[in-house]
Amino acid sequence: MTTVGLRERKKVQTRNALIDAALDLFLTQGYEATTIDQIAAEVDVSPRTFFRYFASKEEVALSLFADSLEIFLGDLAARPDSEPPYTALSQAMRSMVGALQDVDPADAARFVKARELTESTSALLAGQMRLLMENEKRLVAEVARRQGVGADDLLPQFVVSVFTGIGMICFGSGKQHLDVMAKRLEDVLTLADGSFRPGWDLPPADVSPSGDA
Repeated sequence: MTTVGLRERKKVQTRNALIDAALDLFLTQGYEATTIDQIAAEVDVSPRTFFRYFASKEEVALSLFADSLEIFLGDLAARPDSEPPYTALSQAMRSMVGALQDVDPADAARFVKARELTESTSALLAGQMRLLMENEKRLVAEVARRQGVGADDLLPQFVVSVFTGIGMICFGSGKQHLDVMAKRLEDVLTLADGSFRPGWDLPPADVSPSGDA
């Protein structure tokens, strides 16, 4: 068991080293000008090792964003099935931001650096949007499962669309530290809570295809 633990820690260290090297190179010499060979050389590994962790430059650049989406999905799946969609999604988002806040300073700095890179690189903004769209489909499926309805039902689509917008407000509003994003999240959720409740807490049977209750 100790050997497995050491092996896993080594993998995490190598993955983080590749992310750090990639972010530094992207920010100093440009995303398009940086090659995978250069990233691997910075970590003193082969390009083949790089591809064990990431499929492309875009994937390494957006890896922390993708990780945060996975945390969100995992936290949502862990919420009690009895919770209405608003409560489950808002609590999952709070948990995700809380988890990001609890990381060590090096991880926090890495996250902020990745956001800075993405916001200044059009190709990565497009890639981030693709990830959001893929994630939105998974969220709709999870909310529909929890509500016992199909993914084409209006309620899951509505709630997830609103929360996608909340995420974009919280994470796409400039070069902020994680504690600032956490405060912004609470402010936005408070606004949403006052504006939409109890409408999106209604059970699926109360929402007709035409949108009439």
